[in-house]
Amino acid sequence: MISNEPRVGGDASVRNPHIDLLRGVAILLVVIHHLQIRMPMEDSAWFSWLPARFLRGVGSHGYEAVFLFFVISGFLITSNALSWWGRLDRIDLRVFYARRFARIVPCLLVLVLVLSFLHGLGVTHYTIVHANQSLPRAIVATLGFHVNWYEGQTGYLPGNWDVLWSLSIEEMFYIAFPVVCLLLRWRGLLVAFLVGLAISIPWARAALAGNEIWQEKAYLPGMAAIAAGVLAALLARRVQPPRAGAVIALAMVGALGFGVVVFTDDVLWQALKDFGLLLLTGSAACLVLAGHWLECSSRSGTYWGTASVRAFGRLSYEIYLTHMFVVFTVLELFERSGADARFEPLWYGVTVALCLGLGVLVDQGLSTPCNRALRKWLITAPLQPSPRG
Repeated sequence: MISNEPRVGGDASVRNPHIDLLRGVAILLVVIHHLQIRMPMEDSAWFSWLPARFLRGVGSHGYEAVFLFFVISGFLITSNALSWWGRLDRIDLRVFYARRFARIVPCLLVLVLVLSFLHGLGVTHYTIVHANQSLPRAIVATLGFHVNWYEGQTGYLPGNWDVLWSLSIEEMFYIAFPVVCLLLRWRGLLVAFLVGLAISIPWARAALAGNEIWQEKAYLPGMAAIAAGVLAALLARRVQPPRAGAVIALAMVGALGFGVVVFTDDVLWQALKDFGLLLLTGSAACLVLAGHWLECSSRSGTYWGTASVRAFGRLSYEIYLTHMFVVFTVLELFERSGADARFEPLWYGVTVALCLGLGVLVDQGLSTPCNRALRKWLITAPLQPSPRG
């Protein structure tokens, strides 16, 4: 997902441009989706020449993009753990949790402070208005990683709070993940557990029918997607990179599956129902594996014209936490300018550019400095890469 390992510290992970590209596509789908809800692309003649199915695919799948994030996050966290400790049953709990704390908490605390301040001022789009919700309870849900459960019980929170549902799922998974790895020390048992979790999405969602919010944001389906990424990382660790043709074929299978989910969702959900998300996570795992093996091969490289998208991917956590500030600001300016639908493409471009700029500012001014300082304080000895095991 969003809060993957950053680019700081002596033990930082090597960047993978292929996976950065996937993350960039995912965060762009999230940003466009949240703007599309409030400024429909179909209203603008400039978008009318594009097929309606394409517009729907690009503008209506922020939720599915989050599941792509979950798979990527599971892959990256597990790959890093294997690189540092060699095996998952050797994870150092103190170091693992310290790294997660250093990565997640600084930006999250500042976000909560800003949102609390805006709520206190009664600013539109940032004020919690539901009678059964309150600011203190929203803060507890955010810092206690159960925004998803809180919304399932009380209804949707304002946009900047609402996006934190995915962070709640991811961090709850990683609180339990190293403990489970240490308890299930036999690799076969761990893999069996992860496979069972990864394929549970359709039945988990079916069992949650009746509460639309909780069905979408419950822990189990999101954790199942993360488990798919963990399994992909374990496979990448055990299997040598295949030949280039096989890797490209795997990437094509993943891209096809993802495209089917995004661009034929009306047909897909009628035919597969909740199995559509299982197709999505399986396709995402194929894409991540292919990206990893491409980076390992001599054919590794970057794709021309994708630098901006990969920049979005590298800053996906910062952009995810802050993009709703941009969306609401642009929406306000759009309405004050007369809400002329002819200029919607311009507003979409401004939104994307401002999201990237704000992500850069948050990364350089807050996220990276705090991450470095906290790791230096919390982790006394640098991690050394372990041999394949």
